[in-house]
Amino acid sequence: MVFIIFLIFWACVLSLVLSKVKSARLAKWAKLFRILTVVFSISTFTYWFIKKSSVGFVDNSVGLQVVNKLPQTLDFYLIKVDSAKNGNLEPKHMGKIRPEYYRVEYLKMDKSDEYWIIGYLGKKNMVYFSQHAVPNKNIDQIVEVQNYINQSVKLSDAAKKEVDAYNYENTKLGIWVSLDFLLLFLNLVLLLRKNKQ
Repeated sequence: MVFIIFLIFWACVLSLVLSKVKSARLAKWAKLFRILTVVFSISTFTYWFIKKSSVGFVDNSVGLQVVNKLPQTLDFYLIKVDSAKNGNLEPKHMGKIRPEYYRVEYLKMDKSDEYWIIGYLGKKNMVYFSQHAVPNKNIDQIVEVQNYINQSVKLSDAAKKEVDAYNYENTKLGIWVSLDFLLLFLNLVLLLRKNKQ
């Protein structure tokens, strides 16, 4: 998706430049390119947002329910340890869970048999870390977070680095998406204004 976002960015920049083309013959091709860019961009972002906001049911997955029994809202992350790829870590943001509430995730565990749960109080304060094995991939799991623990300092340091890198990449992606939206909006306004004239 990152490549497509960069592609949309440069296509929108080129579309803004082509909006200044006045030659009758070139103007038709420039307008066609600008229309295709706007349609492609809107279609791509619509598909992406629908995919991101839909519930992540996965075939042959393990259902994981994380219940927050602590008196404070914690921001939870999940890291799947991919044993097939030499211990590759795959982080995912579960979101904030209020006291006595839960969140459900579906994990594709065909190449993994372990996951970690990390809880943050605030942005940087890790107050919970637990390591969980999945001995039977046909049984869903429930994890109740009842106290502030850190089961392994070494693993929690690795998890913290993964979560920081994950958040950094998401922040970068958010900036590029915002720039794409701004350029897309400018292109759309210019197209509609020219059509009205």
